[in-house]
Amino acid sequence: MNRRTLLRAAVAASAGVVAGPAILRGLPAVAAASLPFVADYKSNVTANLTVDTNAAVRILSGMQRVWRTGTSWDNGTVLDAATLHASMRYATKVTRARTQAQADRAFVQDRQHQSYAAIAGLGALAAPYKAIAKAVTSITTAPASTPATKIDDAVPAGAPAGSALGAGAVDSPLGQVVTLVNTVRGPYASGNPSKAAYQYPRPWRMNADSKVVDTGAVDALGYPVYDSPVSVVPTLLRQRSTTPADDGGFPSGHTNAFHLAALAFAYAVPERFQQLVTAAFDLSDTRIVAGMHSPADVIGGRILATALAAATLADPANAALKAAARRQALDVLLTSTPAGPDAYADRRANRRIVEPRLTYGLPRTGRPNVPMVVPQGAEVLLETLFPYLTAAQRREVLRTTAVPSGYPLLDGPELWGRLDLFTAADGYGAFDSDVTVTMDVAGTWRNDITGRGGLVKRGTGTLTLTGATTYRGGTVLREGTLVAASLGTGDVTVTGGTLQTTGELHVRGDYEQRGGTLTGRLAVDGHAALGGTLALTPGGPATVVTARRVTGRFAHVTAPDGYRADVTYGRTKVTARLRRA
Repeated sequence: MNRRTLLRAAVAASAGVVAGPAILRGLPAVAAASLPFVADYKSNVTANLTVDTNAAVRILSGMQRVWRTGTSWDNGTVLDAATLHASMRYATKVTRARTQAQADRAFVQDRQHQSYAAIAGLGALAAPYKAIAKAVTSITTAPASTPATKIDDAVPAGAPAGSALGAGAVDSPLGQVVTLVNTVRGPYASGNPSKAAYQYPRPWRMNADSKVVDTGAVDALGYPVYDSPVSVVPTLLRQRSTTPADDGGFPSGHTNAFHLAALAFAYAVPERFQQLVTAAFDLSDTRIVAGMHSPADVIGGRILATALAAATLADPANAALKAAARRQALDVLLTSTPAGPDAYADRRANRRIVEPRLTYGLPRTGRPNVPMVVPQGAEVLLETLFPYLTAAQRREVLRTTAVPSGYPLLDGPELWGRLDLFTAADGYGAFDSDVTVTMDVAGTWRNDITGRGGLVKRGTGTLTLTGATTYRGGTVLREGTLVAASLGTGDVTVTGGTLQTTGELHVRGDYEQRGGTLTGRLAVDGHAALGGTLALTPGGPATVVTARRVTGRFAHVTAPDGYRADVTYGRTKVTARLRRA
């Protein structure tokens, strides 16, 4: 049975789709009584097309707030004109303004295997990955004009023996990573059931008011002509489906696949987590450039992939595979020699790619200030990125970095759409209660951190804070190294380890050092009670500590080889001078 026949059979079997909106009404009661997505993701098959039978259809049902499914593919009803018309306006603007280079790239990403495309997020590790994993593609450039036939990716002639499309060959030295990507993109990872359930047309079939208007004409290729302001890339015109009932726009299947592959790679290679997330957003945007999808479609594809990736990675059946893929990435890929450019090397540029595409500027027509509740199992997505955090702490990272409420497509059941994995990769956004982190590895948190709670640092590793922190609960360093430019607005206490300041650290409360080591300089608003060790470096500041009041002295002062230190203690200031020994 082919895909078209299968989808039609599934739709016919679902009275909800035949009857239109009956399939999707009464969601709150259904969702409240249902299993969480991670426990029910295997219900995402083409035989299940209702919110009560398919977990994917259910979590995407923020779409219900903006669109009512019709009795056929072309007679649905817009419920939230502000959202859907803005989505169409965005797609129209992009397709009218695209350059030839953008059109060519859109063709390549339309036809190339999505798992292969996601490898770009590995940056300078992409070339060695492809060589080791034997990952290949036949789609590398766009044709000059519309091809005479449909084009699909294939293993190119002359490729090394054993080469494979997508993530590569399962029997290669990176076969466990390949298998992990393939598993995350497994039999329950399709967007087709949701396409069949929602029946939201592609933008090139809709006019500016999100209505389907068939002009009755056909183009030079024999395809129906619709009254639409959105244009498809000319080289992709023959790749369009001729059966619109089987070819819904929401959610975008390519987007789902890009994000699934990227998140699987990110689990195995967390050293490239943020870059891989960026690549998924970047690749998904080509679906809008191509004219094949609208922002609403792309957002839906991302939501679905985020939930599916988490569910597959959280499935106990995949525990051994996850561990093997991570170990293989460490032992094989990360010991290889990087080669080639890195399109995602600039973190600020990456943020400019991701941040606007979290919502695509669609209006906030829903309820503002709804608290974020992290969906069950989502914390697994950060498992290898933050191995030193507990599951509960990873959930807090996701909660405190989430997108605000009010975007109806993001506010569906379980709130998968509000997760912002790019920002979450930079650690906590707030300490809403005290956080004790025990880490024996190095980690960097780049976010600004607010909240009423405080931080306790344990373990032998190094934690670096680079954001503007305003948390109020104070900071305690017990072990390891804490590198910071700011440490909230509370007291700072050092009982062990090393506090290394970036420039002058402004302590907005009191500073107490009962042990450990200070490297750098402090400006203390309150009382500075000194003890422990002061480590001086050549070229360091003459003034080490300023405070409203200084008491005590450093028990030890260390100087670099060849130097001796002279330290002077005053009532409000400590100065130090290095002299040649």
